[in-house]
Amino acid sequence: MKRENLGEKEMPFLDHLEELRWRLLKSLISVFVFMLIALAFSDCLLEFLLYPGKQLEVPIQIQVLKVQTVFMIKLEMALVAGVIFSLPVIIYQVWQFIAPGLLEKERRYLPLVIISTVGCFLIGVAFAYYIIIPYALEFFLGLAPEGVENHIALDFYIGFILRILVIFGVVFELPIISMILTRIGILTPTFMRRFRKHSIVTAFVLGALLTPPDPTTQVMLAIPLILLYEFSIYISYLFMPKELRVRLKQAE
Repeated sequence: MKRENLGEKEMPFLDHLEELRWRLLKSLISVFVFMLIALAFSDCLLEFLLYPGKQLEVPIQIQVLKVQTVFMIKLEMALVAGVIFSLPVIIYQVWQFIAPGLLEKERRYLPLVIISTVGCFLIGVAFAYYIIIPYALEFFLGLAPEGVENHIALDFYIGFILRILVIFGVVFELPIISMILTRIGILTPTFMRRFRKHSIVTAFVLGALLTPPDPTTQVMLAIPLILLYEFSIYISYLFMPKELRVRLKQAE
């Protein structure tokens, strides 16, 4: 079955580039608009990110060591917030760019893809904010010997928090990536099962590379990765084309 719909002409390469340029421009405009909105609420965002540090048993003092620190932090927070809130727009633009190569019934998955992508990202962020970050802060700050006070630079603290939030948000997108790759014929559940052992090793390697050098925090990233991989196998099976699913059942 052809991927192109009947009556649609194949676009020249330069037209594809022009359309890609406009899709990127619309996405960037969305990020910029939401970034400006986030700047207006930057104090609330800053308070939100400082909250985990205020709940620790180990007392800490957050310090500003440079004149421009608060301004740069607010820009950084606004940029991250702008990208997060623009996810529906970005996903829509990407989907519209690849839509001509999809079947009509596959185009109907757009609302599901948008909701699932944003939902999975927010679940990952919430998991990091309420579980990973408090433990990581408690662990690292608790390493200070008696008599040593914890004075943390504001930019280092916010950078640490944002990094973990974004990492876990992206990691929780694994089932969505599995669904999309399955629908376009690149991924199959059989392929994923074959590399299950490799995925476990990769999960622990990523846990070591992406999280602070603390074995427990690394495991707390690796375990969700492994569970998400197993869930992605089910998602891949659920969304693979019917004819492929029939052949897979016959092979089993």
